[in-house]
Amino acid sequence: MPIYEYRCQKCGELFTRVQHIDEHQRARPQCPKCRSRKVEQVFGPFFAKTSKKS
Repeated sequence: MPIYEYRCQKCGELFTRVQHIDEHQRARPQCPKCRSRKVEQVFGPFFAKTSKKS
């Protein structure tokens, strides 16, 4: 399951949430600190590891 990172626009809290893709598309999570739903997704670095050697 993907891990999504969010920042609350009300209090500034940064938090992560493990969600199914369907759940992520349906609704924004609630901030664990102030319970606001005004959160934005924060995009971080992405790493992919493959077994193919170059």
